[in-house]
Amino acid sequence: MGGGHGGDGTTYKGMTLHAPKRWHSVTGKGMCALMWFWVLYRAKQDGPVVLGWRHPWDGHDDHGHGH
Repeated sequence: MGGGHGGDGTTYKGMTLHAPKRWHSVTGKGMCALMWFWVLYRAKQDGPVVLGWRHPWDGHDDHGHGH
């Protein structure tokens, strides 16, 4: 497991770090983009509540929906 096979890599203080495969880099960038899209979407939806500008229960003044 994790044997000492040769290959490209950078060695620092006895530890060799190998370059990631292309699919790891592409998948990581895609997941990062997905995370930021989600964070920005939630900020758009809940930003004023998180920043304390508005309470979550504000804006429900019309209780004419049978409540």
